[in-house]
Amino acid sequence: MSGHTRLYRRNATYYHRAAIPADIKKTYPKIEETFSLGTKDYKEALRLVRVAAVEVDSRFDEHRSELKRANQTKHAELSLEQIKSVGKIYYSYLLEEGEEGRVEGFGDKDKRTVIIAEGQDPNQILKEVGIRKQSFEQSEEYSDQRLGDLKKDYARGKVDSFFMGEVDEVLSWADVNLPLLSESQSRKPLARELQRVTIQAHKAIAGRNQGEVVDTPTVQSIAPVAPPTQSQPLLSEVAAEWADEKARASWRPKTEKDHRTWMKNFMEVVGDKPLAEYTKADARAFKAMLLKLPANWVKQKELAGMKIARAAKKAAELEMQPMADLNVNKIIGFVLAFWNWAEANYDEAPANLFKGLKIKVKQSARDQRDPFTSEELKAIFSAPLYTGCKSVRFWKQEGDLVPKAAGIYWVPLIGLYTGARLGEIIQIYTSDIREQNGIWYFDINEHGEDKQLKTASSKRQIPIHAELIKAGLLDLHQQRKDEKQQRLFPDLQKGEDGYYSSPFSKYFKRFLEAAGVKRDKNAFHSFRHCFEDACRDNDISKEIMDALQGHTEGGMAGRYGSGFKLVKLADAMGRLSYGGLK
Repeated sequence: MSGHTRLYRRNATYYHRAAIPADIKKTYPKIEETFSLGTKDYKEALRLVRVAAVEVDSRFDEHRSELKRANQTKHAELSLEQIKSVGKIYYSYLLEEGEEGRVEGFGDKDKRTVIIAEGQDPNQILKEVGIRKQSFEQSEEYSDQRLGDLKKDYARGKVDSFFMGEVDEVLSWADVNLPLLSESQSRKPLARELQRVTIQAHKAIAGRNQGEVVDTPTVQSIAPVAPPTQSQPLLSEVAAEWADEKARASWRPKTEKDHRTWMKNFMEVVGDKPLAEYTKADARAFKAMLLKLPANWVKQKELAGMKIARAAKKAAELEMQPMADLNVNKIIGFVLAFWNWAEANYDEAPANLFKGLKIKVKQSARDQRDPFTSEELKAIFSAPLYTGCKSVRFWKQEGDLVPKAAGIYWVPLIGLYTGARLGEIIQIYTSDIREQNGIWYFDINEHGEDKQLKTASSKRQIPIHAELIKAGLLDLHQQRKDEKQQRLFPDLQKGEDGYYSSPFSKYFKRFLEAAGVKRDKNAFHSFRHCFEDACRDNDISKEIMDALQGHTEGGMAGRYGSGFKLVKLADAMGRLSYGGLK
């Protein structure tokens, strides 16, 4: 028996270990609270684990409080009356705090000079240098000095960082309870009001220092905002309904995670309000935040552990490179998709807030990725992987092995001679290679739990090019059948995000770098552009090219018929070649 439910031992060292409570499990940043107590002594560990348990329980409670604050309705603006009411409460707090110091009494006069910076607690600073309490003279001197500095700043319209920081602190007080959007224009006026009443408070304290009787005013709490009625659902409720429906119908795990994450971030920035209360201003505030945020911000050490709005502000202060416009548009697309659905499903929903807010990117979709040049293709298919490498693991090093049983060997070749998407190729089943009237073809479909297609038109038949047959693809196919393998490339596994393409993309980037051909605008998708160019160079019509690549036919042609016959597609594939490439 450990003597404590959270104490356990591993390799002679004792650890604290606690499961995350069920009510916060989905939102807590850790799977469990496990850490070393730094001792092998049982009695010491028992003492330490009790202390640690209290600290961890405090973290759990703080997380619950954060969730509660995040779920509160945040205000876009405060009225002048609300700002004045907050100022009165802050003024009363300052005078009450000052009176408490007099009740406790002052310390003895100390001749040492102690410098107290703006915004610092005088008593705390004095304790750090060994002075138990401020003397009356020190308190009076600090108050007079602070009053002079405040009046200078106030006269010049300067609001320092101390008062800007006080805004959220004061708004969170129980008798205020007015959470404000991070982008609200009311922040500076409120900070200036806090600055103004602080000047008044220091004047009142100066009077008390002269023996005048200055009462601490009694002020009423600000009336709370009425909760939404049942007919006005909160955004969090509707967003959860939307995500559950989409996940059930079509979303893959990564798609679901991306949409849920960015809707949560949207609510964190603009608040969780009744659906009808959102306006275009909320969408603009979210976009403004995105434009400050760097790519992969959660992995940036300078922003570690920060909430998204604070991270964006910090990134701007540090002049960090913001994410690309394409990424901003992608994120806006996640949230825009919700508002499209909400508009169609809820009478309370406003017209799509994000309509027209995507950044106009000057590049065309084609310009975002380049095809490989002829010289790059030669370098790719002259790499040790295709001419002889040491092993599948050491594919960069020259050797005697041409790994024709490995997925990394075949996937680029199939990409070159089909124009298929990376995920479509890796997920091919052995049964998806078929023969009809002497024509071997890939049957691109989503018949399987681990398969997915980008669009309905992605379902298609692609004749297998003679070069792939010559290279031994049908031999591999027979080998997989003999091995009773379901997938043609069982050695290529899914990533943590549920996509086969993710780990291969990372590998292929390293491959291109090793081949000396990596550029900013080339990637595996460049094979798709190569295929399109080869179709044009070999007089293959756009309609046939679209059918082979899984593009939707435009106009009425896309609504009727079953597409091109396999023999027609095979005839076109027989004409496709890459000049000078072996």
